[in-house]
Amino acid sequence: MSEGSTKSNGGLAKTESMEMRWALKDEEGSSDELDESIGRSSFEEEDDDDDDDSEHQRLVRTGPRVDSFDVEALEVHGFEMNGYEEESSCCRSIVLALQTLGVVFGDVGTSPLYTFDIMFNKYPVTKKEDVLGALSLVLYTLILIPLLKYVLIVLWGNDDGEGGIFALYSVICRYAKASLLPNQLPSDQRISSFRLKVPSPELERSLKIKETLETSSILKKLLLILVLLGISMIIVDGVATPAMSVMSAVNGFKVGLSSVNEGEVVMITVAFLVVLFSIQRFGTSKVGLALGPALFIWFCCLAGIGIYNLINYGYEALRAFNPVYIYRFFKSNPSQAWLSLGGCLLCATGSEAMFADLCYFSVKSVQFTFILLVLPCLILGYLGQAAFLLENLTDYEQVFFLSIPSRVFWPVMCVATIASLIASRAMTTAIFSIIKQATALQCFPRLKIIHTSRKFMGQIYIPVVNWLLLVSCLAFVLTFGSINEIGNAYGIAEVGVMIMTTILVTVIMLLIWQINIVLVLSFFTLVLGIELLFFSSLLANVVDGSWVLLVFAFIVFLIMYIWNYGSKLKYETEVKQKLSMDFLLKLGCNLGTVRAPGIGLLYNELVRGVPAIFGHFLTTLPAVHSMVIFVCIKYVPVPVVPQSERFLFRRVGPKNYHMFRCIARYGYKDVRKENHQAFEQLLIDSLEKFIRREAQELLLESDHYDSDTDSDVINPSPPSCSRYLVDPNGGLYSLSMPLIQGEKPPLFEPSTSFDEVREDEDVDSLVEKELSFVHKAKESGVVYLLGHGDIRARKDSWFVKKLVINYFYSFFRKNCRRGIETLNVPHTKVMQVAMTYMV
Repeated sequence: MSEGSTKSNGGLAKTESMEMRWALKDEEGSSDELDESIGRSSFEEEDDDDDDDSEHQRLVRTGPRVDSFDVEALEVHGFEMNGYEEESSCCRSIVLALQTLGVVFGDVGTSPLYTFDIMFNKYPVTKKEDVLGALSLVLYTLILIPLLKYVLIVLWGNDDGEGGIFALYSVICRYAKASLLPNQLPSDQRISSFRLKVPSPELERSLKIKETLETSSILKKLLLILVLLGISMIIVDGVATPAMSVMSAVNGFKVGLSSVNEGEVVMITVAFLVVLFSIQRFGTSKVGLALGPALFIWFCCLAGIGIYNLINYGYEALRAFNPVYIYRFFKSNPSQAWLSLGGCLLCATGSEAMFADLCYFSVKSVQFTFILLVLPCLILGYLGQAAFLLENLTDYEQVFFLSIPSRVFWPVMCVATIASLIASRAMTTAIFSIIKQATALQCFPRLKIIHTSRKFMGQIYIPVVNWLLLVSCLAFVLTFGSINEIGNAYGIAEVGVMIMTTILVTVIMLLIWQINIVLVLSFFTLVLGIELLFFSSLLANVVDGSWVLLVFAFIVFLIMYIWNYGSKLKYETEVKQKLSMDFLLKLGCNLGTVRAPGIGLLYNELVRGVPAIFGHFLTTLPAVHSMVIFVCIKYVPVPVVPQSERFLFRRVGPKNYHMFRCIARYGYKDVRKENHQAFEQLLIDSLEKFIRREAQELLLESDHYDSDTDSDVINPSPPSCSRYLVDPNGGLYSLSMPLIQGEKPPLFEPSTSFDEVREDEDVDSLVEKELSFVHKAKESGVVYLLGHGDIRARKDSWFVKKLVINYFYSFFRKNCRRGIETLNVPHTKVMQVAMTYMV
């Protein structure tokens, strides 16, 4: 990565590719001396919070850093598009532009099919100034929301190429501990993909916001509620978008064939929707590349028809670029203009899909395609419809199809139908991406996720969500049966998502981008004011049927909030009931039972301590494996964790216990495609590296004390801070004797006795002996020990808590997909023990 490259999550700041690192106040060494060793041998629990070290740390600038990307990701051709691309060939750019059209811009591209119809549904057009005022509203809505807000600002708020509301939330959680799940570790900040921003003049303000957010549980819950409300609106949008887009296109049959009635339009729409959701499983890249040319033809049709109508009916519509017509529209017809705002907003539908679908493409490709192709074609399309209306004031229904020249009506009708299907796919693929992010951040029950492309990361398909959207969409179409009734509900879902995005982007501007407060307030006031104005117009028609989708959104919100609430309670209870090290030490190296040959991988969610479920295994099973590894699959708020930083090992207890803790860290965009054999091999290889590194640290420690300390001194004091650095985990790092390039060895480990080092002079033989033990244990077999922990509300709990925990959350846990199923482990290698926690 070049030094001048700009990261996606901080493009507006225009800073160099630098990093923010933690250092001692009296530290004068270079930034390279701040790297933390991943492996650390310790059987003492790390219960201290990150804030315990804040008094001895400060932020310093470091030089450009070349990231070690995931090995699998390096082989994925689509990964370099998310901020790491190099110059592409002309052919590659054309293919990318076609895929961008086929995936990202279908929704906003089909808005001319229905925008004017919904705007003039309540109050028909009576004079030309009404048309010019409505057109001016549409033009400036396109400029302010899709162009100014999303394309020029919000797209830069992506999380290393990942877009959507949860990407914004993960960025905030990375810079401030805003997550309600208390599983953050100091070592997470050393993951290279964190890429914290460099300080700026606004850093003091940013740190105050960070401190306020981290210390206020109310703000954390409010932030989570805003995010979950936004996600529920997006899912509702995924129901309304196919219904609105497809039905508006099929309505063209009523113009071309007078014999077609409203009931037949509904049935044709249902048939198209079934086909649409059935082809989702073929993946984004395949369908996007196939339908991209069709959508390109659609945009050409929009522009061509618009130019034709301008030439045929006159250029009077061009006067709408003067915003004075908006003022006249509201002055002459206040109530009509205000109610028409709900229909006007529909011209910006798909703006959130542009951001949410960003994981498939780069920021620049989306910006380039929208500014140079999509926006001009949309403007020409609306100008052409307005030119037609100015000469045909009574034909305000089905404006788009009536304005098509008769000789090309049926070809355009076919293209419009295909474009509407593509528009529906855009929102559905965005929902898949967002639900995957929500699952990784413990905000949605785990579901089966299918990766549809070997070339492009992030292109996924979730069968359960796909068919749920289909059923909901069909019910929605059959219930309402008219685009006029669907349009208002569609607008409420769209503006709800937009409002949540505006709030989150404002937080990012203050906390991360550190932009001048005047610019932030200007953005927030202007954009949020416009969106609230649209929202007030839509709420006026909520009694028409829009409340049905609002109820659906509330149900989705409850599902996500209950899952997050239950997961948080379960984790906190496991932390409180974890086994103490004193208890394990009293049991001895045999753990009070028989140690049988083999490796036991005990899956748990704790990042610190020994889970209570392990004690249940000891009391339930007649024997335990000779080597036990506590494996925690943890998702960190970054898109990708490099393979070299995937596993974090620590020793649990003395060496003769042969027990380790392993935290397998994944980003919410990481693809967990490895089978159990590949996972086992990666884990054992990482364990061997940890054992060798630990031995090298002991050798270095022994050499240091043999040369620098008196032999009668048993517990020498630590050296001065001028030559050593204490990391947040308690290890002491030498600043003068590098062990491995880019790493500094911890010299003092609580689990390591200096007397042991002196007695065991041949450390290499001990290492080989322990590695041989590991190999023999692996040859004896690897068994997955699954502790199925369940939670129940106490008898003295509130009725609502009992209802939520004992019924709703329990139902979700029983029916969701378990994390171990991703590795495809045979049932013969799985051993389960159930345990219930009272919360």
